[in-house]
Amino acid sequence: MSQVRKVSPMSLMSSPVLALSVGQLRRRPAAFAGLAAALLLATATVTLFGSLVAAQVTAPRAVTRAPVAGPGVLVIAGAFGEIAVLVALFVVVNALGFTLRQQHRDLALLRTVAATPRQVRRVVRAQVVATVLLAAVPGCAAGLLAARAFLTALQRRGMAAPGLHIPGTPVPMLVALGVALLVGLAAAAASAWRVTRPAPAVALAEGTAEGTGAATGGSRVAAVLRPVAGVAVLAGGVLLLRLAATRPPGELDKAGQAALLGSMVLLVALALLGPLAARALAALLGAPVRALVPRAGWLADANLRGYAARLSSAVVPVALLVGLSGTMLIMTSTAERVARATGAATSVTKASDIWLRQAELGLLVCFAAVSTVNTLVALTADRRREFALLRLVGSTRRQLLRMLSMEAALTTAIGVLLGAAVAAASSGAFSWAVRGSVVPVVPGAGCAWVVLGAALLTVPGIVGTGVWASGGSAVASVSGERG
Repeated sequence: MSQVRKVSPMSLMSSPVLALSVGQLRRRPAAFAGLAAALLLATATVTLFGSLVAAQVTAPRAVTRAPVAGPGVLVIAGAFGEIAVLVALFVVVNALGFTLRQQHRDLALLRTVAATPRQVRRVVRAQVVATVLLAAVPGCAAGLLAARAFLTALQRRGMAAPGLHIPGTPVPMLVALGVALLVGLAAAAASAWRVTRPAPAVALAEGTAEGTGAATGGSRVAAVLRPVAGVAVLAGGVLLLRLAATRPPGELDKAGQAALLGSMVLLVALALLGPLAARALAALLGAPVRALVPRAGWLADANLRGYAARLSSAVVPVALLVGLSGTMLIMTSTAERVARATGAATSVTKASDIWLRQAELGLLVCFAAVSTVNTLVALTADRRREFALLRLVGSTRRQLLRMLSMEAALTTAIGVLLGAAVAAASSGAFSWAVRGSVVPVVPGAGCAWVVLGAALLTVPGIVGTGVWASGGSAVASVSGERG
């Protein structure tokens, strides 16, 4: 019997590693394009707020001591940049995890032809480094331009000294590059562990375990560790909300920061517990859909509940968009109501700082929108073989699109409900601290726009990609490789 030649570690050190990495980049452009967009926004955000810090630190003492309206550039960069950078990194980790999950079978196949775990990890690291480097230059350039525009806007409102300017130092851009590489490599190591830890045959079986219901040793371990980690993170989020709720009424700003940070932690917990929460809501919402649209509704409900991980990947970005946007809108409305009642203005209710929060909200919505579109497009495009099989057993394209429309509606509803739960918990804690009631002031029009925006991102993303993915020859799609 002929033996498979062992691939030496040195043979994959340079050109073979690059060839395999570039091959994956070419075969899965949708997944890697989404990761590149997330990395671009992340490097731009770190560069933006890092440049503001550099402008303040490198300015002459006479400029830094000039009186300004508001907390100052350093406080703005720290307080607002903290949340924005956390969201940016969350989006990057989510995009990278999804990109690598799509390659699970391909990476496992490498191991079956005698590639070592170390070699597979090198391939994954090379992909991440290549994507980071591709996104770094435009991301840093965009962040630098945004920093100059943001500083000008602050100076126009008297919130920054007129003599401040963005310095030419490359330090903020190098920090942004370093952060993107560090986060990317750490997330890649965690994702590659699932492929490289078990035996090659076991890793290959795990690539289709979700669809068949099979459970291997590695997937069972992950199935146990993920909920445990999710519960631990959820407990941390609850503690942050308790801290926000117990702040004295005079510390409205600190209560707001704790509540916003708590919403971020809850969203991380949601990402970990997503398959469980999404499957439960899908079971609840699927019943009326099956009754109203028997055929397409039944198939859509079965797809969503049968592929819990895929559903979780789809609804988490929607929940991120709704949760963060809703939290900030409701908290601001609640603070404004309290300020009108008491006559005491704070940094949450002053006009200049409301503008700051609106700018931050716009940035966060950008991240959530990019994450939502990228994830949904890549998820739907990866189902081309599934659509082809349905066509071969007699489904028409019209029936497929009807099924996808039902799936899109259910995905939107589940994501909105999960995001609304996070927003309700966070803004409720804030409301208890500032007005003694867990019922906050909800801006109906603003929240309606958030829900509409989530629907406009989700439904066309799924249905439009489905139209493209279900085209062409069904036989060719089935006989070709998946994705």
